[in-house]
Amino acid sequence: MEHSQSTGTGLLLAGRYRLGESIGRGGMGKVWRAHDEVLHRVVAVKELTAGRFVAEADRLVLHARTQKEARAAARITHPGVVTVHDVLEHDDRPWIVMQYVDGPSLADAAKEKGPIDPHEAARIGLHVLGALRAAHAAGVLHRDVKPGNVLLARDGSVLITDFGIAAIEGDATITRTGELVGSIDYLAPERVRGGDPGPASDLWSLGATLYTAVEGTSPFRRTSPISTMQAVVAEEPPYPEKAGPLAPVIVALLRKDPAQRPKADEAGRMLLDAMEGRSPAAAQAYVPTQRVLREDLDPSGDGSVSGHDLVTLGEESDGPGPTGTARAARPSGTAPWPHPAPSPHPSHQANQAGHSPQSRSPQPSPRSPSPQGATGQSSPPTVVPPTAGLATSGPGSGRGKSWRTAVLAALLAGLVAGGAVFAAMNQSGGDRADGGRTTSTGPAPTTTAQGAPGDIPDGWHRVDDPEGFSLVVPKGWKRQTEGDNIDYTPDNGRHRIRINVDPSPDFENPYMHALDLERIVAKRMEYTRVKLGQTTYRDQVRSSLWEFTWTEKRDFPGPRHAIDLMYYADDGTEYAIYMSSPESSWETTREQFDVVLQHWRAPGERTG
Repeated sequence: MEHSQSTGTGLLLAGRYRLGESIGRGGMGKVWRAHDEVLHRVVAVKELTAGRFVAEADRLVLHARTQKEARAAARITHPGVVTVHDVLEHDDRPWIVMQYVDGPSLADAAKEKGPIDPHEAARIGLHVLGALRAAHAAGVLHRDVKPGNVLLARDGSVLITDFGIAAIEGDATITRTGELVGSIDYLAPERVRGGDPGPASDLWSLGATLYTAVEGTSPFRRTSPISTMQAVVAEEPPYPEKAGPLAPVIVALLRKDPAQRPKADEAGRMLLDAMEGRSPAAAQAYVPTQRVLREDLDPSGDGSVSGHDLVTLGEESDGPGPTGTARAARPSGTAPWPHPAPSPHPSHQANQAGHSPQSRSPQPSPRSPSPQGATGQSSPPTVVPPTAGLATSGPGSGRGKSWRTAVLAALLAGLVAGGAVFAAMNQSGGDRADGGRTTSTGPAPTTTAQGAPGDIPDGWHRVDDPEGFSLVVPKGWKRQTEGDNIDYTPDNGRHRIRINVDPSPDFENPYMHALDLERIVAKRMEYTRVKLGQTTYRDQVRSSLWEFTWTEKRDFPGPRHAIDLMYYADDGTEYAIYMSSPESSWETTREQFDVVLQHWRAPGERTG
């Protein structure tokens, strides 16, 4: 059957609705502003463009869903639900004529103006909740609550729209067996698991919607539908740090078990408290706590922990799970992570049982005066507090925009071990097609004169990298590139320093970046978190430290250990300083990391 392509501005539907400009588009179609020439009013007309190109059976499903959307909205009498005026057919496709709302969607408002103020978000949530309660009382489950379906009228009213996949009590389901409908990152866990939705499912979606509104990012969206569904079911989002008094309400609504979420009336009281600036005391009963272990506290401080130190979206956890996955993420805003004291016995000085000599560090410990490992240096170099996070992107490459795709591509291809994972994390999809490790073909790094005695340990020297930064490395370490990463290594990557620079990072802070990467890595490899948290590096409070271990399967098989410091400079550039080695060499590597941090100079900083 042929279908007309004449839709567009000026088209007259049913002899009365003349289309104007397109004001929205979704996966199933678009929405037009139109003029009702009979009643002389502005209306919105929803066109199901998907119906043009589908098979007859699918077209029948679309027609049925359109009728159901109209019936669902018609059953609800509430000022917060967009009114459906008419349903008609044109060009063998259904069209819905609706109330026109003069204002953006919540999704558009957050995109254009940035995260929503928590008190305003609570007000919006309270209005949406009222509409959902009316719908539930009428036997209708919305099933697609998300920022794009929340409309913010310029007069201050808030409306929810798009009941196209609503479940109506007493109606037969239109969803095919095995079909999952709705926006995946806003589907409640029970729906993703295939269970029957209930009012609590809509409340979970409201929680995810409010999280996106105040944080500026969807809490569960990942790089693919499968990984997104996995996140919804099994992962906890970072604590909503920007949410203020709304934060515990969001946490309560996002409980995985629908029976553990607040009911609508209690959620309403919580939202009202948050809107009026009060801390919703009732919400605390829904927020699981995680005690801060003593070793997580700064030993040089008074033992206090700031921020949401006892609040996390995860269950209580004393350590890695049975499969070696990460501990529940500690929320940002906590105290800086401690810097462990250097070991007095660097591992290169003793032959460790069970490890070949090749697995031990071939380079000088910063506490040793020579590459041969002689002992007796009286005072180790001063150590600055560790900070920054995971390797992210190369100088000037804009790599931060595509690292997620690269990570999953490598992991799903089976490159789940050690260096292969971190190479994938930092691929940009840019000029290099192969992304493999190569000896640098660019200008050689310049070696500068060693500073005064005590400034740089014996066996080390300063290197001015062609990319503009400067660092000290053990003598004999060579520059290599892997994709856009810059490595210094004595043994082709078994021991390595990795530097990454991203002038336009995607994340608000390095801690969020590291958490996002950890969620992916922890699912794909024998990974254990040692620590992950915020810190301060040279007065840069936007800094993060991530230390972890894993078992490498490919290039350098066996247990490995890594530490990753990431910080944002004043100009917004993200710098990541990363070191890894076999576990047997870790004591030496950890001391070397402190020296690298102490003498690191970003482009333009004075070396001394």
